[in-house]
Amino acid sequence: MRNQGIGSWPARRARMTPDRVALTYRGRDRTYRDLRERTYRLASALGVGRGERVAYLGVNQPGLVETFFAAGLLGAVFVPLNARLATPELRYILDDARVSALVLGEERDGDGLPGRLITAARLAELTESGSPEPIDEPVGQDDPCLIMYTSGTTGHPKGAVLTHGNLTWNTFNLLVDVPLAHDEVTLVSAPLFHIAALAQTLVPTVLKGGRVVLEPSFDVDRTFELIESERVTVMFGVPSMFGFLARSPRWARADLSSLRHLLCGGAPVPEPLIRIYQDRGLTFLQGYGMTETAPGALFLGAEHSIAKAGSAGVPCFFSDVRLVAPGGAPALPGEPGEVYVQGPNVMPGYWQRPEESAKVLSPDGWFRSGDVGVADEDGYVRISDRLKDVIISGGENVYPAEVESVLYEHPAVAECAVIGVPDDRWGEVGKALVVLRPESSAGTDELLKHLDGRLARFKIPKYLQFVPELPKNAAGKLLKAPLRTLYGG
Repeated sequence: MRNQGIGSWPARRARMTPDRVALTYRGRDRTYRDLRERTYRLASALGVGRGERVAYLGVNQPGLVETFFAAGLLGAVFVPLNARLATPELRYILDDARVSALVLGEERDGDGLPGRLITAARLAELTESGSPEPIDEPVGQDDPCLIMYTSGTTGHPKGAVLTHGNLTWNTFNLLVDVPLAHDEVTLVSAPLFHIAALAQTLVPTVLKGGRVVLEPSFDVDRTFELIESERVTVMFGVPSMFGFLARSPRWARADLSSLRHLLCGGAPVPEPLIRIYQDRGLTFLQGYGMTETAPGALFLGAEHSIAKAGSAGVPCFFSDVRLVAPGGAPALPGEPGEVYVQGPNVMPGYWQRPEESAKVLSPDGWFRSGDVGVADEDGYVRISDRLKDVIISGGENVYPAEVESVLYEHPAVAECAVIGVPDDRWGEVGKALVVLRPESSAGTDELLKHLDGRLARFKIPKYLQFVPELPKNAAGKLLKAPLRTLYGG
């Protein structure tokens, strides 16, 4: 095959194990032969060419998976859209990426969105009517595979360009540490528009020829039912998802005997939760990464989950990680340093943002994460802070600057700052601190309503507090550390 990219994987797997089930969705199975034929048909009828961007808006469905692989067959670039974003946010991304076609998942109408829209019904027609003849576009490892948008620290998201090689090498990194077998049954209920679910569960399972049980969203009772009925062996989630399961009344009597691998990311797993799962004979496989590293950078093996609890682990096999002290020297054990990552899984840059790319990528390929880590004497890295002030709420990244920019659009807001505060359910939630303009009398409900519809619901702060002033340094720069001390409890 001339296609060396991810789009060729259904065909490569189908020539080896055509009759194995590739996808299970709503009780219906599709084999790898089916997946190969459907991606060929869709690619032939999609109407896009090499390098053009194909976006998908919707929750986890077979159409998302098939569009992803079909784009890869054509040498087109897949742009997964966060289904929780508000219409203005989606419009910005579609315009920025100059998307040629937007595929809509079930129950999405595309109102207010620009460009050529392909509804779920039309997608089904294209997949049935297209040609089943093989497509073998020459696609290399350095060609872009997808653009995944990450919330921006300056109020606008940036598109991280990930190549076919980035995703391939990330898969190798995962398989070195996670012994996935050919008979895995992988439950994918975390959203595929995030890099972890896409690159840590779907793609590796297809490579190994396992079965993906696809769910539109995470639901506690449904998860227990699927683990039992489908004999699920692999599951990925953020800590809050696993916490919901452990707190369920069904936890004690649930049949979890089929589970082999619990992959967890987005935030450190609390030690009490680790012990609850270990009491059931289950151990977490934890790691640290980000969209820009496709995503794996650090990995904590199961055997160290208690001894190194709170750690994100050591560098993945084909990746290198170093900690850089503020002065530029290597950080010593126990000394904080910014996390730098290098390897074939690191993105080549942000979409149409050369200046932004240059800020985070050195000439020799080291990516500056903006996160602060501390390594112990054994080289295990604990992520201790985030230079970008990102709030991780239920596995979703919320950037304060993005929320603040929308708050400033309200005429009553003179100043504002958003910080993260602890939350038992989501790990962390946003708290907005607002200084009103003189003579203004806006209330909490009015300001939160102002955010609703302009931002995704998960970005809207759970708390909003009016304060007389915000602390600043002598140069007038906002100081968030005192805010966390005063209001972060």
